[in-house]
Amino acid sequence: MNITDIARNVFYCGVNDRVTDKFEGLWPLPQGVSYNSYIVKGKDKIALIDTVRIDEVREFLDHVHAISGSATIDYLIINHMEPDHSGSIPVVLAEFPDIRIVGNAQTVSMVKGFYGITDDSRYCLIKDGDTIDLGERELRFYLTPMVHWPETMMCYVPDVRLLFSGDAFGCFGALCGGVTDSEMDSDRYIPEMYRYYSNIVGKYGKFVEKAIAKLADIELDYICPTHGPVWHERISEVMDIYGNLAAYRPEKGVTIIYGSMYGNTAEVAEIISCRLAQRGMRNIRVHSATHSSMSEMISDAFRYEGLVVGSATYSMRLMPPVEAFMSAMETREVKNKVFAAFGSYTWAKGAALGALREYAERMKMPVVASLTMQQSITDAFRAEAEALADAVYDALTLK
Repeated sequence: MNITDIARNVFYCGVNDRVTDKFEGLWPLPQGVSYNSYIVKGKDKIALIDTVRIDEVREFLDHVHAISGSATIDYLIINHMEPDHSGSIPVVLAEFPDIRIVGNAQTVSMVKGFYGITDDSRYCLIKDGDTIDLGERELRFYLTPMVHWPETMMCYVPDVRLLFSGDAFGCFGALCGGVTDSEMDSDRYIPEMYRYYSNIVGKYGKFVEKAIAKLADIELDYICPTHGPVWHERISEVMDIYGNLAAYRPEKGVTIIYGSMYGNTAEVAEIISCRLAQRGMRNIRVHSATHSSMSEMISDAFRYEGLVVGSATYSMRLMPPVEAFMSAMETREVKNKVFAAFGSYTWAKGAALGALREYAERMKMPVVASLTMQQSITDAFRAEAEALADAVYDALTLK
């Protein structure tokens, strides 16, 4: 891994994980993921910013020693306690016996609970706005609770205008040589940022907005998240993406999710997508719920303004993958969608469509159009499906 400096006496010492199949045991990692950690040197003291998942601790310590040399590490700053960032804390404390753990009250409680480190003298408790002097260099702390755990915080280095942002502004995808966006083709990480946010942070938009507002007056040349590239050239773009996602401001496009057993419901989805394309919509994403990953479906549904969901009736309910998708949307409190629904049945009329309507009602998401099909498509029903697509297109504000 590249452990070169990011800014003056600020170093990257993170690791890549190209082996773990699913993040949090749920979300696919086809391009891997990085666990980012950093070292900040002052004239008198050295701070380590976050650790890494315990599986990668040997390589991580090699990086730390390569940067610190014979010097000790004085502080361990913990911006986020999720174990992919905190798992190596006990090993770091064993390696540097005099190190002090820096965190807020929630952090300290979690360290004690996760790792049994109960000696209060090991901790340096900070509050919002507090600073630590490293010697001709200051670290300033901003508490950002529920982005996306209650203890989350950020750490700012004013003299180089650099922010350690925790999971905020992060994304899936291992780093391939370079660390900052100026050292790489960073375009590949942008879709992974949408997927990361919608899969993991999505429910906590109002807290993300508060965190962004808290950072409004801070000058930024670097944002150093705990996953993905260090942002330097694309800071404004990345902050806009997070700001829009946090406010549930969608982009132009329509996502179609369907569950089909024998192809009839799938054909309805195809008719709708073709009609939307005829009307001029270019950003259309179509997912079979039984084949696409939940991660990708959530990401596209979160991102685009239009959402059309259809399901065959299965044991008087939605097909299970469609039901799981709608539950995921409800959990993330998704809003500001142009929503339409369709169902199909053989003898249980209205079961699937009724369930979709119930989800929409709980989510306070108006249904702009709906339809239900018995058994297979007729010419008359084809016209109804095209009319549903027209209703969706006409209701879109972004075209």
